[in-house]
Amino acid sequence: MGKDTGFIEYGQEHAQRRPVTQRVNDWFEIYVDSPEDKLRRQGARCMDCGVPFCHTGCPVNNIIPDWNDLVYRGRWKEAVRQLHATNNFPEFTGRICPAPCEAACVLGINAPPVTIREIEKSIVERGFQEGWILPQPPKVRSGKSVAIVGSGPAGLAAAQQLRRAGHAVTVYEKADRIGGLLRYGIPNFKMEKHIIDRRVEQMSAEGVRFVTNAHVGANVAVEELRHKFDAMVLAGGSEQPRDLKVPGRELKGIHFAMEFLPQQNRRCLGDSLDPASEILATGKRVVIIGGGDTGADCLGTVHRQKALSVHQFEIMPMPPQERSPQTPWPLWPLQLRTEGAHEEGGIRDWSIATTKFTGDEHGNVKQLHAVRVGPAPKFDPVPGSEFDIEADLILIAMGFLGPVRNGMIEQLDVALDPRGNVAADARYMTSVPGVFAAGDMRRGQSLVVWAIAEGRKTAACVDEYLKAEPGARPVASSAAKPQAVAS
Repeated sequence: MGKDTGFIEYGQEHAQRRPVTQRVNDWFEIYVDSPEDKLRRQGARCMDCGVPFCHTGCPVNNIIPDWNDLVYRGRWKEAVRQLHATNNFPEFTGRICPAPCEAACVLGINAPPVTIREIEKSIVERGFQEGWILPQPPKVRSGKSVAIVGSGPAGLAAAQQLRRAGHAVTVYEKADRIGGLLRYGIPNFKMEKHIIDRRVEQMSAEGVRFVTNAHVGANVAVEELRHKFDAMVLAGGSEQPRDLKVPGRELKGIHFAMEFLPQQNRRCLGDSLDPASEILATGKRVVIIGGGDTGADCLGTVHRQKALSVHQFEIMPMPPQERSPQTPWPLWPLQLRTEGAHEEGGIRDWSIATTKFTGDEHGNVKQLHAVRVGPAPKFDPVPGSEFDIEADLILIAMGFLGPVRNGMIEQLDVALDPRGNVAADARYMTSVPGVFAAGDMRRGQSLVVWAIAEGRKTAACVDEYLKAEPGARPVASSAAKPQAVAS
């Protein structure tokens, strides 16, 4: 795979980020596309490993060495086919996946790994640019129907796989647009939303039906879906935020990240917001509580909204600059990661626990009170380390505790696991026959790539369940000719 001596001849070259002074003044993606010759050199670095550990690092089991080699040789159309063989949406993972495949790359033992994620994104974008990625309607129609609840990456992956298997698929989304957290959680500077739209157009042409403003368990009855469809897939995500229960939490100006981030995505889409509920960082002193990906998303958004100042606090200690010996190759490394948002400014600090908030006479937050703490799991306060910081806007980005229980989950009466997620067996079926679960709703807060993997695996199990009964019939001739290169 690749060039025999490529990993010796060529160094690692990442995609360039646009200048900070430019990108903080718009909402476009921050990365610049790399030229083809650079991409082919990076593909050439793939080592023809006897055991390609990148496969084990990738939740969707991408055939990475194969398409690295194809890119090196300029065989882009074949690379598109290989890429889609295991991943429905490489344009999502190529932008927002943290690339566990690169952490597991054999070259990474003693050198910078292959830039797998950038090559992945470049392959799929070349496919769309050349017109190679087209609808693939099914050749046969099973006569069976499936309801997918949730249009995030798990729901979309399950929907596309099931439709291509010949089943009638309807996706129900409670928001006004398709995409789930891809649409209203991921900021535009990480992924512009036309990326979702073009894939939804492909799926619609394949015969997937999308219903928006359809909140199952609220304005759409669960029993109606149980009666109407042969199977259901619960892919509603992990939306219950972890709260910070300290004195002063009730003050105005303290919000969950997922109250803040969707508003900016709506502005970018041209929506008008109610001024009474609008959350803006413009001209404010902002504190973000939480140092993960969601916190970084808040940070980049705050920069673009022109905050007066911004601090990002994390309760865990600062990770090491290099891979920790506790997480050796090919494990996902514990080490400091600097996102694009961190390059853009703000103060980032670790080992900090918030103790309370105080506000003014109008009930607006004005100060955050905190203390430095020792390591997990106790996080013992460090004596004499207490401090206060002025703040007009607090964003809580401390992760998620599982799916929202009231509504659909309560009405279905599905069993939950000890962590509060929807419990499912090895075939992804819940305690209710014919009802399956996928993605964050089943496994808890996780990565987009895991959601896609779960959606695909769940679709295979649903297909097996539906095919246990006869009834498949030929599709009409007008829909019988799949046209896409990608599968």
